[in-house]
Amino acid sequence: MAALTAAMPAGAQEAELAEAESEVIVVTAQKREEALQDVPISITVVNGEALRDQGAGSLVDYAGYVPGMTVISSQPGTSIISLRGIAPVGSAQAVGIYLDDAPVGSSSLYARSATYSLDLMPYDIAGLEILRGPQGTLYGASSIGGLLKYRTVAPSTTDFSVKAGGELFTIDHAGNPGWAAQVMVNAPIVQDKLGMTGSFSWRKTPGFVSSVNNPALNDANSVEQVGGRVSLLWNATEDFTVRLGGIWQTIDANATNNVVSTVAGVPLGDGWSYNAFLPEPFHKSIDYYSAVLDYDLGFATLTSVSTYSETKTSSVQDASLVFGVAFPALSGGAVPEGLAPFSIELGLEKYTQEIRLASPSNDRFEWMIGAFYTKETSENHQLVRTFDFSGEPNLFDPGAIVSLPSTFKEMAVFANATAYFGDVFALSGGLRYAKNKQNFQQISEGPFIGDASFTGSSKEDVFIYSISPQIHISEDAMLYARIANGYRPGGPNVVFPGVPPQVAADTLVNYEIGFKGNLGSTLAVEVAGFYMDWTDIQVVQPFGGVTGQANGPSAVSKGVEGSVTWRPVPGLSVVASAAYADAKLTADAPEISGVDGARLPSVPKFTGSVQADYSFGIGENASGKVGLGLRHSSRLASLPSSSPDNLWSDPYTALDANAAVTFDDHWTVRVYARNLTNKRASTQRSFVLNAFGAQAYQANVPLQPRTIGVALDMAF
Repeated sequence: MAALTAAMPAGAQEAELAEAESEVIVVTAQKREEALQDVPISITVVNGEALRDQGAGSLVDYAGYVPGMTVISSQPGTSIISLRGIAPVGSAQAVGIYLDDAPVGSSSLYARSATYSLDLMPYDIAGLEILRGPQGTLYGASSIGGLLKYRTVAPSTTDFSVKAGGELFTIDHAGNPGWAAQVMVNAPIVQDKLGMTGSFSWRKTPGFVSSVNNPALNDANSVEQVGGRVSLLWNATEDFTVRLGGIWQTIDANATNNVVSTVAGVPLGDGWSYNAFLPEPFHKSIDYYSAVLDYDLGFATLTSVSTYSETKTSSVQDASLVFGVAFPALSGGAVPEGLAPFSIELGLEKYTQEIRLASPSNDRFEWMIGAFYTKETSENHQLVRTFDFSGEPNLFDPGAIVSLPSTFKEMAVFANATAYFGDVFALSGGLRYAKNKQNFQQISEGPFIGDASFTGSSKEDVFIYSISPQIHISEDAMLYARIANGYRPGGPNVVFPGVPPQVAADTLVNYEIGFKGNLGSTLAVEVAGFYMDWTDIQVVQPFGGVTGQANGPSAVSKGVEGSVTWRPVPGLSVVASAAYADAKLTADAPEISGVDGARLPSVPKFTGSVQADYSFGIGENASGKVGLGLRHSSRLASLPSSSPDNLWSDPYTALDANAAVTFDDHWTVRVYARNLTNKRASTQRSFVLNAFGAQAYQANVPLQPRTIGVALDMAF
């Protein structure tokens, strides 16, 4: 510490660092710009610069530093996200995802939104807001665990700027290096009136997992991400602004990151191996268009947010050891074991429209009213092909053809308000009434599932609320309590003997008390305790050979989370965060082999991290910064802990580091390392069951091996 302090230049440099550290963090959690300190919600903000410093390329790269957040990802674009112990046990997401002002992804049961989450590359991201606990009153369906909100860089109508960068990195055990390149340009078209920003990013991550059954599948889990964005800001008058935007991104992978072990847990090959006979390509693309109009009426601001998006996902899984091994039994010995590629094609068209009227921010009474509409059209096509080991179709081909097209429409009205009673007490609350309608069709054929064609529909009315009293101890410290509920829509079910015709919405009520404040000039604390009551949990369960939706029993997640930020000297920041979540079933759940008291899947009981960052001057024209990070996660279950097919992941602790030097405020050289000690751990471990329900092998999602990168950035 003494050495770092001695290296710090005096005078203007020190003053600039102190001023930067005292800047107020502004968030849009309540759909208006507010200081983070004044919002009665447990929130973590991650700025885009921090993501770039860490060399983050996807959600899983930074989730370990967010209290209570867990991301299980076998590749970018396939992520299971949980907050506060609430993970998507069924097929619908439990953490809502917003891109600026509108939701992305599906709220229905058949678009597999629980697994295929939006995963933007971080280059063009101004920041992330992670809101913990239900956010349904303002953000609607499928945010029972919380919300992940991407904030993109806004155009400037006054300044021309260019940013660009290139990056090279290596992953231990990968045969090739990885690379990334990106550029962003902001250009005022009409000074103070019209400005545009555009960006392009391209990232190639090498593979490090190889198949023991096909030598052509060597380092097969490489990933290519390509993305672009254009945004236009028009200040039509002093009172009226228009912001138009488009985002395009594709993800292409050749295989997942899964490494495979035998049922007994013996790793295949060198421990970085899997068992596919066939390639397993993955492709995901999103086209997203938005229009945001703001009109200042004086007494309030009228905002219209319109979005349209198309998301396409295609995935091939080698199910030879699931279906192919069953060929002899299904044919009475006439057909030998063979190959069985299983492909999934998902398509989602989503339109949203929100209109809201919000009062100006003040210290007496703030209010907001609004209406929301969304329409989703989704496609879900599944195909199981059957071949012998020479690649020729056999007697069963195609084994199963399934189509599950569906539509989801929702209309909602909402209101939110905060009343201030002097300087000490305030009361916030919100209401939302939503009505949704769904249509669903099941079309299936093939010897594995039989021929069928059925339709179904459902309607739901949902009322949700939130209330939050606050006591402002001082200008920089607040105690708050919060009660809020949320829901995930139900819907029609697949048609099969024993399967219930409809699935009801599941609901969650959150009870919370928290504190956020500055303790002196160098210490900031945020802590919250919570109790979350989850009922009618949506689950996926087998019904005599097929899987369908069902409502399970109830569960509770209770715990505490928080962070402490310490800035002992100018330029030095130390942030420690931790979260404890005890998430358990509170009744027997035979649908998923769960018993009362069993741990919920995909949720560690404890996560924690420590980050230290130091910025300093180097002579007159350069500055530097260094950072260290340590992240820890306890083990998590793949299924309810009482299930005979449950497996536990490994607890792990990983060390990260980064450093950068900036010359003349224009050129920056960065180096970073993730998992510097090359810790080996399975972040998720699960059994893969064959067609008869027997355990075939273990699939493990590894902690990414040591990754070291160097980058050069320029900004003018």
